[in-house]
Amino acid sequence: MTFLQAEGAVVSPWASFIPFIVVLVVFYFVLIRPQQQQQKRRQEMLSQLKKGDKVVTIGGIHGEITAVYDDEVQLRIADKVEIRLSRSGVGRVKGKE
Repeated sequence: MTFLQAEGAVVSPWASFIPFIVVLVVFYFVLIRPQQQQQKRRQEMLSQLKKGDKVVTIGGIHGEITAVYDDEVQLRIADKVEIRLSRSGVGRVKGKE
């Protein structure tokens, strides 16, 4: 008999699962759902990349997009210096934060 149970009280076996269910619900709303929303916003940002956008890569390189391909972008980082990188390498678009 636990401290909170009254003498002769019958406790349902399901009552022991309620704290576990509450923890799962809190875990979902605090960790899983915000991460899914962030991932969705990132996918939208990557799909909307276009020529002329000023971006910062995940590695911290600043530049301007000069061409967009299926899964790559071409980025001008200095005069006559261009690099190609994967779309997923783009960290953010400047001016759209």
